[in-house]
Amino acid sequence: MPAARFPRAAVSVCLGLVRFLFMSTPAAFSRRSFFKTSAAGLGALALPQIFTSRAYGAANRKLNVAVIGCGNRSRQLIPSILQEGDNIVALCDVHRSQIDLRLGGDIGGKKNAKSAEVAAGLARARIYDDYRKLFETEKSLDAVVIASGQNWHLAMTKLALEAGKHVFCEKPLAHSAGEARQIARMMPASKVVTQIGTQGGSTDTFRRSMEIIQAGVLGEIREVHCWINRFFPASEPIATQADAIPADLNWDFWCGPSRMLPFKQHYLGGCLQWGRWFEFGDGHLADMGAHAHNLPLRALKLGPPVRIEAFCGEPVKDSYPSATRFRWDFAARENFPPVSVWWHDGADAAPPADLTADLVATYGKVPANGVLFVGSKGILRSDAWGVGGVMRLKDDANPKCRGVLEHEAAKPVPEVYPRVAGQHMKEFLDACRGGPKTFQDFNYAARAAEFGMTGIVALRAGQPIDWDSANLKARGCPQADEFIHLPVRKKWLA
Repeated sequence: MPAARFPRAAVSVCLGLVRFLFMSTPAAFSRRSFFKTSAAGLGALALPQIFTSRAYGAANRKLNVAVIGCGNRSRQLIPSILQEGDNIVALCDVHRSQIDLRLGGDIGGKKNAKSAEVAAGLARARIYDDYRKLFETEKSLDAVVIASGQNWHLAMTKLALEAGKHVFCEKPLAHSAGEARQIARMMPASKVVTQIGTQGGSTDTFRRSMEIIQAGVLGEIREVHCWINRFFPASEPIATQADAIPADLNWDFWCGPSRMLPFKQHYLGGCLQWGRWFEFGDGHLADMGAHAHNLPLRALKLGPPVRIEAFCGEPVKDSYPSATRFRWDFAARENFPPVSVWWHDGADAAPPADLTADLVATYGKVPANGVLFVGSKGILRSDAWGVGGVMRLKDDANPKCRGVLEHEAAKPVPEVYPRVAGQHMKEFLDACRGGPKTFQDFNYAARAAEFGMTGIVALRAGQPIDWDSANLKARGCPQADEFIHLPVRKKWLA
């Protein structure tokens, strides 16, 4: 194609505009304002476009988004997409009543003006009961939001990546360490935007906590405790007596890559229902551990664990136990010493009592959930989502913790991570439009999933494991293999 030829007068005017802008008071013109002003001037002169219309349009146009999985989590995700002005062009679920609830504007709680906005935003969405047909049919699709059960994340993510669609997936990214590795291996060749649904990571306090920890304000950190006081009934076997299957539910498809179990009503109703059962999920460790582990993973630049131990006071059957503790040991890396990261759940879940004096002084009791970094110079505690961090140094005169945005010891620490002007979904959608890359892509999410799922391996294998991440093996523990690589039914896969 021959080079575009610009009239001499037009080029002269263009260069004059650029010269004027750069000679003006520097404080008055940021790089962003230069491009805004110069683009406006060039448009007024009707010059041939220097920036392609495709690039310009991509940054401003509405995206076409599909939502796969219309259960409880979609009640928050769907409004967050519509809030950014994008189009939800397709909804997919094997349980039709879930789709009908979303179409009716049900986003949890009482119907209100926002419910009506959601219903209007979904009015033109096409309906699917098979995610494979959705990808075959929706040729204008830009991005997909996967809000299905944990056991479906690999299959749907893999198809989306192969189709070249941007992907937002709920956490955790995978149902096993083996699945996490499969996604990790796809990422180097992938050119699409990805983001995991750990929304806490998009907050200012999450990223500020990272900066404070990495600057060494807390000193050496050799111990981290993550916890939530949620609990299930004691672990129990799969029920063999089936309930009646709802007429609008394709139960075989719902089970998907997992075994098709006898249907029970208690499998429906969200991640605290199906997620209790190892066939479909991995309990509180997968549900909330995926949030809580995010901050230590990022702040301490963790690689794979080297040793994992699970503690449980009851026989482990087919469902997640009523209370657990896990310990992951990580080797030294970069300028960080070896560290142990703990997870606690159950009615009495909390860090060891000898570490909680500052928390009691601050809150009056140990909070119901959190992430506690124990450093040689002080502590930092966030909630289980990594949000709302507070800190106290050992030489502080104040006996209470103070916020990571306010503590004077943190003031000199520079901001090194980008901040999000808006909510978690906005970061993903803006990146899909050509904006800054996401902070929590699948490269990180695959590492986080391996981190968590090795805990499940130790729990179900019934012994501590020495983890060989390179080969996805628990050294000297052959019985662990079936939990590292889960069996997969292929009937409903692409």
